[in-house]
Amino acid sequence: MKNLGEENKYIRAKERVAKLKKFYGKLGTYLIFMVFFAAINYYTNEFRNPWFLWVAGFWGLGVAIDAGKTFGAEMIFGRNWEERKIKELMNEDENVDTRKKESDSKRRETDVKRKDSERNWWE
Repeated sequence: MKNLGEENKYIRAKERVAKLKKFYGKLGTYLIFMVFFAAINYYTNEFRNPWFLWVAGFWGLGVAIDAGKTFGAEMIFGRNWEERKIKELMNEDENVDTRKKESDSKRRETDVKRKDSERNWWE
């Protein structure tokens, strides 16, 4: 069982590294082309009409979306957020069950005391 867990961790880590490698390759390509387009724009009209910014903006939006897919919840929620949230909700459910049991037992005690006091009042 331990080997299966370690093997799963290894496979997930390998997939994560592949995603990171792919993203950094795309980011590097973006940066190289933006420098190239900026140089062409400068040499053709000395940035009087900075058309390369449109290319950089739209392509940059695609890179940003890819970054969101690659880093996703980790960027927003941090590492292991999903696992921590599951544990938190499980503990919350346990606490609710415990509180429910305690309130049920208190209610029964109160009912017994009330019945005893009613019985004593009529006697």
